[in-house]
Amino acid sequence: MDRFDRIYALHKELYNARYPVSGRLLQQRLECSRATLNRIIEDMRDSVGAPIQYSREANGYHYAQEGDHPYELPGLWFNASELYALLAVQQLLNQAQPGLLEAHLSPLRKRIETILATEHLGSGELPNRVHILYSTARRITGESFQTIAGALMQRKRLHIRYHGREKNQLTEREISPQRLIHYRDNWYVDAWCHERHALRSFSIDRIQNARTTGNVAEDINDTHFTSAYGIFAGQATQTAILRFTPERARWVADEHWHPQQQGDFLPDGSYELQIPYNDPRELIMDILKYGAEVEVMGPEGLRKEVIERLRGALSRYSRDL
Repeated sequence: MDRFDRIYALHKELYNARYPVSGRLLQQRLECSRATLNRIIEDMRDSVGAPIQYSREANGYHYAQEGDHPYELPGLWFNASELYALLAVQQLLNQAQPGLLEAHLSPLRKRIETILATEHLGSGELPNRVHILYSTARRITGESFQTIAGALMQRKRLHIRYHGREKNQLTEREISPQRLIHYRDNWYVDAWCHERHALRSFSIDRIQNARTTGNVAEDINDTHFTSAYGIFAGQATQTAILRFTPERARWVADEHWHPQQQGDFLPDGSYELQIPYNDPRELIMDILKYGAEVEVMGPEGLRKEVIERLRGALSRYSRDL
């Protein structure tokens, strides 16, 4: 246990104690000598204003009662492992979407790094030790993300202008946000659309001029977003049966495609995966990336759609055959 952890531990001992705690017991709990305990007590008195007093009658230390509430360590105060965890979370979020919450997290990060440096615990290696690779992330503004996240937590409706890629149309809507999703390197908000009277998933990078309204958001049953495959929500109505070659089976068998998926190895070493779905668009894209290493066994409609996509791709290369 280092000095930083001992300060944290001493606070917990004194905060939770109903009576003064003896120096000998504190030495045992903090795993330190009498001289070290005295230094820790003086550090807490000088650096964070801890009202630690010694009672001769009880032969122990305690916090002096100040006001209606017991003493709390001021501001941010964690042990070393908790501080490292906070730095790691900040680093992960910053790499997931650079600059997304930088204005809010930067002061926090600087304060943590100052505390760690003061305690000679170091922190400068973290950016070199944590690295996330992204290939298809679309940029969003921190302002829009914060507005949406704030409305979500406060259970307020949002008025948005939304530009949908599929129809290339700009529409205005009032939505009740249900949850934020970070999916395949991009951010989405699942919401009840009061214009369409239906649940929808909105890509945050396509949301313009988001602002909260005075209306309370409606809460919708969460199972709508979890029963079907991928980002396209809705009640699953069909089950895809995919058969992967023995060479690809060793990878696919360890992959998580859907919470309700079922998979089995077949006698020839191939792997059959069953996945519930509603809208097949995203599922088809995932099937196509495996090329000749997967075959759609059913349903027949999904099999035909994949065949048509493969024929269309082949026709683009037919002149080279």
